Amino acid sequence: MVNLATNPCAEKLVPLMFSVGVNFLIFIIMVLVCNGFHYLLKPYSMPRIISDMFVGLLVGNLAFLRTTFEVFNKTFGFIIDFVMMFYMFALGIEMDPFQIFQRPSRDAQIAYAGILSSFILACTLTPIFHYFTGPHKIEFTLALSILLSSTASPVLTRLITSLKIGKSDIGKLVVAAGMHSDFLCSLILSFGYVSMPLPLVCHSSVLPDWLRKSIVMGFAVLGQIVFAALVSPFFMRWVNSENPEGRPMKGPHLVLSVAFMVLICASSTLYDYSPILSAFIAGICLPREGRLSKWIITKINYLLSTIFFPIFFLWMGYSADLRKFDWDEWETWVRLLMLIVIGMASKVAGTVICGAILGFNWPDSVAIGLLLASKGHFHIYLAIKVMKCKAANISIGVAMIIAIFCTVLPAPSVVAHIIRRAKKRAPTHHMALQLLGPSTELKILLCLHGHQNATSSLNFMEISRGTTTTDPNMVVYVTDLIELTDELAISVEKLEGTTNADVTVHDKEVTGMREKVTSSFQSYVKEDGDGITLKRTMVVSTFINMARDICSLAEELSVALVILPFHRTKREDGMLDGGNPGFRHVNRKVLKSATCSVGILVDRGLGSIKISRSSPSVTINVALIFIGGKDDREAIAYASRVARHPGVKLTVLRLLVDTSSDAIKFAIKSHHPFGVSQSQLEEEIRLDDECFAQFYERHIVGGRIAYAEKHLENSAETFSILKSFEGQYALVIVGREGGMNSILTKGMNDWQQCPELGPIGDVLSGPDFSNTVSVLIIQQHKLKGEIEGLDDDFNIM
Repeated sequence: MVNLATNPCAEKLVPLMFSVGVNFLIFIIMVLVCNGFHYLLKPYSMPRIISDMFVGLLVGNLAFLRTTFEVFNKTFGFIIDFVMMFYMFALGIEMDPFQIFQRPSRDAQIAYAGILSSFILACTLTPIFHYFTGPHKIEFTLALSILLSSTASPVLTRLITSLKIGKSDIGKLVVAAGMHSDFLCSLILSFGYVSMPLPLVCHSSVLPDWLRKSIVMGFAVLGQIVFAALVSPFFMRWVNSENPEGRPMKGPHLVLSVAFMVLICASSTLYDYSPILSAFIAGICLPREGRLSKWIITKINYLLSTIFFPIFFLWMGYSADLRKFDWDEWETWVRLLMLIVIGMASKVAGTVICGAILGFNWPDSVAIGLLLASKGHFHIYLAIKVMKCKAANISIGVAMIIAIFCTVLPAPSVVAHIIRRAKKRAPTHHMALQLLGPSTELKILLCLHGHQNATSSLNFMEISRGTTTTDPNMVVYVTDLIELTDELAISVEKLEGTTNADVTVHDKEVTGMREKVTSSFQSYVKEDGDGITLKRTMVVSTFINMARDICSLAEELSVALVILPFHRTKREDGMLDGGNPGFRHVNRKVLKSATCSVGILVDRGLGSIKISRSSPSVTINVALIFIGGKDDREAIAYASRVARHPGVKLTVLRLLVDTSSDAIKFAIKSHHPFGVSQSQLEEEIRLDDECFAQFYERHIVGGRIAYAEKHLENSAETFSILKSFEGQYALVIVGREGGMNSILTKGMNDWQQCPELGPIGDVLSGPDFSNTVSVLIIQQHKLKGEIEGLDDDFNIM
């Protein structure tokens, strides 16, 4: 029997397993601390790389942990080199190699100007401050100049997206220019490596050996490019055709694809070429389009963000030994300051000069230059490699890392300045219809459950447009609400950094439904859509999260009104069915959480007619009920647009409390709302009177709109008035809640079936009422004069 106590394998295995466990625990702590610190910095809009770098430098320099890292130093380096290949491979796939052969666009000109100015200034100034030692100062100076000229496009893209200016004109320009800059500098570095291989430079190889290896390496890289460019399109086209959208990727095809990519990445490394740059070049040669490329990018980005980056910044902190940083020498601080100045000021100089030629405002050019100066993970990796190569001492390497940190640090302030400037130029957006100015563009988020809601939504959109001659344009975001089920989740594709509205669904049923809806609305806009701008969006979510996603989308798009379909639909017998409780839950949560006005449309016949401005013979009768309160004032603000439509005959009914009898006076006094003072009640009544007086003067005095006024004593009389609507109107517009004094609706809550519709809306949509009268219930959730953010697609340049 073997004695385990004297077994040499057991003696080595136990400490090894203990060390692995300790390192795994450190990794978990690193992940938790990074996430926690990022959460603390989130209110300040700091990018993720800032918190990760700070935590990495802190944890990596803890004295009691550095002993543990010493054992796994080589393992750390192997992991970093391996995963950086994935990083550069994904970066290469996202690049378009043909852009360098095309006529430079505005973003390309900005990128090239920033690269040129940075390279010239870096080549001029960096030799003066002696960043490198050894016989190959020129080679390292050129490499440093290229890195100072480049931009970390993944960091910049994620930054612009998270700060919600990705759809603005300046956001799109910065992202595109960053891609151009990153591509060109990485390409120059990849080809430059052939003539200046890092291992040969570090070991000071003799010239004949250097030239021979460089020539062999150059032919190997050329062969890799030719092979990948010629073969990969056919291979990936075949894989994409065998794996259509909406179906899971086949396992054998995935294995074959991975093997093919490893083959084209590894071919040039057999001749001492850098595996990381080889992966970048291989990625460039692969087609960007197709399901396989998207799948690769999504999986690699997930791997990087969840596993690799915590390890990477831990390795960075360990390599950047702050104990060896020359804190007390002024030359170190001068070198650090010059790296920051060269990296940022030179970019700004180039973009300002190019911006002046292109006609940009100088503040925009400065902001673009500061954003394009952002550096990232690849720059940190190369800075550490230079330290390990002994071309620069650890103090200078740490200075490079701190300089990289400083290039990203001002980005949130720059974006905040862009938003402030855009706010001054953009019209103030209000979150209620009542507060919209007469010349303000109306934005509506029109939600649909499916194609069955299309006709009623088209009619709603038609009567909401007012007159094309006097009313401002209307932007309608037609939004499909799609429940995310386990079956549907397989066909849902969402790229990292995008919002819920940017997902892609490949399910045939959903795709067919959306095509029908799109076709219906596009046909309407093409035939008679003057003054209407139509945009398509989609919310794919579970019922639990759908309301939150709708509210977030409404806030991002700065809409004034969200229209939701009622959760019940009309059956063939004219009655409403039981409905979908999930969509009812969504409606109730949106009413509670939305920061703009919300309307629920109960279709009981509105979708069976076709209203058109070009066919004045087709008219519909619409009624507006006004009792009082902010919701009724919002309803009357919406009715102001409806009243101007030539195909609408609007009747306004104002219900007032009959105060002639003592009994009513006592009821009003005894029914005084809890927590509301008499002055507040009087102020609410004054607002009602002012609002209705303005509406009366603008629309009723001319005689085109019918007006009736009813003095009632109780809710029973209110119910009788509502019953008289039966068969008279195709649509009734009401506010969700009445005024503070709700004597006219008191008691209606006792038999409410759908409280989310309010007392009047619930009666009009109930089974005891006419099955031909549609109802629009409007709620003014929150009066807000100005939103804190800006519309994603604002223009400033």
